[in-house]
Amino acid sequence: MIYTVECSFADPVSEAEWNEFYSLDKLPALISVSGFHTSQRFKALSDGCPVYLALHSIDGLDVLAGEEYHQKGGGNFARWQQHITDWHRNLYGGIDRAPAIGEGEYLALSATGPEPLVGLGLTPHAMHAVAMEKFPEYRWLAKVERGMTADIEPLPEGVHLYAPMTAQLTSDHDAAPGKAR
Repeated sequence: MIYTVECSFADPVSEAEWNEFYSLDKLPALISVSGFHTSQRFKALSDGCPVYLALHSIDGLDVLAGEEYHQKGGGNFARWQQHITDWHRNLYGGIDRAPAIGEGEYLALSATGPEPLVGLGLTPHAMHAVAMEKFPEYRWLAKVERGMTADIEPLPEGVHLYAPMTAQLTSDHDAAPGKAR
């Protein structure tokens, strides 16, 4: 399942420090939780959506209700909470693992159907909301090669483009000998 966390941040003075905390402390703490398999952060390149997006591949809703999640990763935003806006969390079924988006790629998300992504020459993967806000109810995601961004501008309505802020982290218990983490 894919656990999404989206938000914007309203304090430019502390935003860099908050991003450092989220990327360097929070993501590694989350990926250490049993039931988390991948984690990656993104920043929106398009308007009309929260600025930040985190995609986590997890076993299911029970992982987020567990004590280990609450101790290691759930919450602990107290220092920045007053500046976090447009915050949304969803759990999506349909794909087991979020794709790793590398330096030469972007992530495209559509809430209006797969057609806009297919029309851009992309291969969409369907997700349906199963828990938390359950909105949008359906989403489609696709990898975009950075070289083709000129070919997809302007973006269709309801499609948002994200640049990776971190590499995709993979949990230790998923890593085979010799596999990068």
